[in-house]
Amino acid sequence: MSDSLRATTIRITGDGGDEVEAYLARPDGDSPRGGVVVIHHMPGYDRATKEIVRRFAEMGYDAICPNLYWREAPGAAPDDAAATARAAGGVPDARLVGDVAGAAAHLRSLPTSNGRVGVIGYCSGGRQSVLAACRTDVDAAVDCYGAFVTGEPPEGFPLRVTNLVDDLPSLRAPLLGLFGVEDRTPSPEHVAELEEILTRLGKPHELHSYQDAGHAFFATDRPSYRVAAANDGWERIRDFFATHLSGGDPSTGADQPSATPEGA
Repeated sequence: MSDSLRATTIRITGDGGDEVEAYLARPDGDSPRGGVVVIHHMPGYDRATKEIVRRFAEMGYDAICPNLYWREAPGAAPDDAAATARAAGGVPDARLVGDVAGAAAHLRSLPTSNGRVGVIGYCSGGRQSVLAACRTDVDAAVDCYGAFVTGEPPEGFPLRVTNLVDDLPSLRAPLLGLFGVEDRTPSPEHVAELEEILTRLGKPHELHSYQDAGHAFFATDRPSYRVAAANDGWERIRDFFATHLSGGDPSTGADQPSATPEGA
């Protein structure tokens, strides 16, 4: 597989028919392949997030990240857009689901699509990845240390957010969760609760927690970065998406070849 790729800023149709900015990266070549929707972390639609989008393209997927703060702050710098969105209480859950559904629809509309789309999110995006997998049509979901999938937001928390316990019975896709033992939101107790709920519901899942890692251990530009945990996490993401995003259109059962992801 060639490691050549193309990346560009586009507009997609998001929740309510709104036009939303998004960052799209695609490997060269026309072989059928899966797609990945990347949900950015709370700091926003920033350089680090776009690097992740390009990484998935290098792995062999069409990948896209919608700018969740576009409506509040079109064209603003990531930090300013994130502050504006936080001041408004964060991204409403229903709007998030609509924007992810629009991003997934865009990926499935590409001529290279094999019909399968996964979603992955970091920090607040981890919770939103689970939310999207409960309320929209995706084939695999990855939660990287998403707070408040279980557990309760503390008193005075600035974002209007609830946990997803009531949504979990509707989880539509296999879930991979990657967490740090030293994290507080989600804490090991929150992860244990999630494990218990998913097991009781019979939902396919893999949850992994890393010693000597806290929140944001994937973030190479922050002191929280942990090399061993991040490297192992990327291997697990690679294998998980290779399992669930390969093959033909799941709605038709067609068996099509797809690009095999390279090691990340």
